Amino acid sequence: MTPLKPAVLLLEDGLVLHGKAFGKIGTTTGEICFNTGMTGYQEVFTDPSYFGQIIIMNNVHVGNYGVKDTDVESKGVKIKGLIGRNLEPRFSRIQATASLQEYLEKEGIVSIEDVDTRALVAHVRQKGAMNCIISSDILDVSLLKEELRRTPSMNGLELASEVSTKDVYHVGDPNAAIRISVLDFGVKHHILECMAERGAYVRVHPAKTSLHELNKFEPHGYFLSNGPGDPAPMNYAVHTIKDILKTGKPMFGICLGHQLLALANDIPTFKMHHGHRGLNHPVKNIITGLCEITTQNHGFGVDPEAVRASDHIEITHVNLNDGSIEGIRVKGKPAFSVQYHPESTPGPHDSRYLFDDFINLIKEHQS
Repeated sequence: MTPLKPAVLLLEDGLVLHGKAFGKIGTTTGEICFNTGMTGYQEVFTDPSYFGQIIIMNNVHVGNYGVKDTDVESKGVKIKGLIGRNLEPRFSRIQATASLQEYLEKEGIVSIEDVDTRALVAHVRQKGAMNCIISSDILDVSLLKEELRRTPSMNGLELASEVSTKDVYHVGDPNAAIRISVLDFGVKHHILECMAERGAYVRVHPAKTSLHELNKFEPHGYFLSNGPGDPAPMNYAVHTIKDILKTGKPMFGICLGHQLLALANDIPTFKMHHGHRGLNHPVKNIITGLCEITTQNHGFGVDPEAVRASDHIEITHVNLNDGSIEGIRVKGKPAFSVQYHPESTPGPHDSRYLFDDFINLIKEHQS
């Protein structure tokens, strides 16, 4: 067996870790983050919300069941780089079509393995989110520091328009009784499928689409998708969401869409210390009193003090780990949003009732 090439991981705070190269040989930069999920790595890698980020997979073995064409959330891998303890070049699943090594190499993703990921995750939890660089072709740390300094901060970075669709497309039955216009800030495939499975015909629009264009579909409701980057610079989206609110039609937002709905109601957002990413985050539904285990992927949140001080926004969900705001609804308007991912691929399906709530809200509005 050919010995693996060495690779270097350098964090913005000066931490240097050495490992072995995996995937593409090269250099990549981005914001470091970690995911605590034990499975579903391919869905994670193809989630557009991870665009611009280098991800630590907390599970010890990643790649052991290979990759499959259907286990994706978008066209192509969206992460900038991958960090793992054991990134497996072989796989056991008979349905898999390629190994993780073949997949990452084909997608051009620079990765590093043989890293103590438990220690690294503990470091990020303590120090917070920051930029990092992985390289398997430049091993001189001084040169890597210069390259890392040129990497823009995620704070203030608008990325949604970069991953959004360039062309309008449709999902579902064209004869369905419900039509939903989607603003795509980096939407996951399974979110669209969850709406289509409930009898909706969905039209997906580029991020910077105006209400006038959205309305050409004659929608019964509007959906604000997940996506990457900082919501604060997205004035174009906030303007459109304010226009949608004036229509009085139902609107549902997830993750970035949740943050944008808050901004459209004068609730500021903020950069979290290290974000929430994983498949096991406990959330309490304030309306029903029930708890749900949720899938999450976000590095920004809505200002809890501003939400609680608002006279027209109601809190619907809270995170039981840190008390952060996980859901809101607009008083007097059929508009609501959640910070987490109810489609949950990968993850538990505790929260898929939210799609039922959205469809039922549309039916009530129709009648």
